[in-house]
Amino acid sequence: MLVEAEIARASVPVLDVQCRCASAVIEEDFDVSIAAATAASAVAAPPPSPVFGKADLGSDAAGRDVEVSELDMRSETKPIEPVESIHFVPSIRSGSYANIGPRRYMEDEHICIDDLSANLGSILRCPTPSAFYGVFDGHGGPEAAAYIKRHAIRFLFEDASFPQAFEPDNEFLKSVKDSVRRAFLLADLALADDCTICTSSGTTALMALVFGRLLLVANAGDCRAVLCRKGEAVEMSQDHRPIYAPERQRVEASGGYIDGGYLNGVLSVTRALGDWDIKLPPGSPSPLIAEPEFMQVMLTEDDDFLIIGCDGIWDVMSSQHAVSIVSKGLKRHDNPELCAREVVMEALRLKTFDNLTVVIVCFSEEYHTSSAQQSLGFRCCKSLSADALCNLKSWLDKDGNN
Repeated sequence: MLVEAEIARASVPVLDVQCRCASAVIEEDFDVSIAAATAASAVAAPPPSPVFGKADLGSDAAGRDVEVSELDMRSETKPIEPVESIHFVPSIRSGSYANIGPRRYMEDEHICIDDLSANLGSILRCPTPSAFYGVFDGHGGPEAAAYIKRHAIRFLFEDASFPQAFEPDNEFLKSVKDSVRRAFLLADLALADDCTICTSSGTTALMALVFGRLLLVANAGDCRAVLCRKGEAVEMSQDHRPIYAPERQRVEASGGYIDGGYLNGVLSVTRALGDWDIKLPPGSPSPLIAEPEFMQVMLTEDDDFLIIGCDGIWDVMSSQHAVSIVSKGLKRHDNPELCAREVVMEALRLKTFDNLTVVIVCFSEEYHTSSAQQSLGFRCCKSLSADALCNLKSWLDKDGNN
């Protein structure tokens, strides 16, 4: 699939998607550097998280796929040292929360399937455990996002000829990417063909798939997926906004333009499904594309959870801020649904202006505190007063003599 960028670090507040005019152009191949991604950030952000990356360019691709394994996880800054975890098997559980926010209408949709094999039965033979998550942030009305949610399973696992395999090897990964790419494009065309969907209605789409230890994220738009690794935020998607340099280059190279932070003066995103009042007829090239970017990683014991959120979250908080909220929540109550709500409530406190949707995917049955936190708890026990220690010793001596 197409990836025009390495992993960017900052959330960039922009105006909400609004439809104002129409235009069309073509796509073009290009490469992206970490420097370009960093320069595109418009607000201060926490220090860069490790970047996954080995480029794999296809001859007909408009960008590149970011491929990752536990033996090849390198960064322009500091490489991640993975734990030897060949026998690690994720234990998947999730929670979600959505809120209309200050808007008059709710245009977000989402999907949470923790056991994909059980859900699809004989339709799918895949590595286990298997799971599927999606966040769809609509604009120009709720129709497009609702349509994609309703038909996502069909587009992805039936119409796109999803591969059948029991091991997440390289061939399986390549086939999955091809199927997901087809699913995004099929869904985009379906929105054009459905006369019940307004041509000004569109949606961004982020999908996350888990097969065994493989985590694959496909994104078109400005929703974001963030992996928590050793307490640090590692972004697993790139926000497709006109302010992001590689997307701006792609648009301008194909004859499009950016006006006041909007693609062709119309949209605040550069990739989306639908919006057929902007795109040329099906089959014609357009500066607004439905092609997703891919990022993937082989999960280890270091990976605690994945956050998937719409842009209403990232407009007002950094990826690391969200990871910290979820980490603290899991330590308190170990409930991913409550954590999702806490992230949404924090975004509301920070005065977000958009709908809010968050999905939290945990990779273990329970959240484990780090050894540093465990030692802190031990030190707290040693901080008892002298009287308390004497009373405790007396109680233990008495109990031992019984």
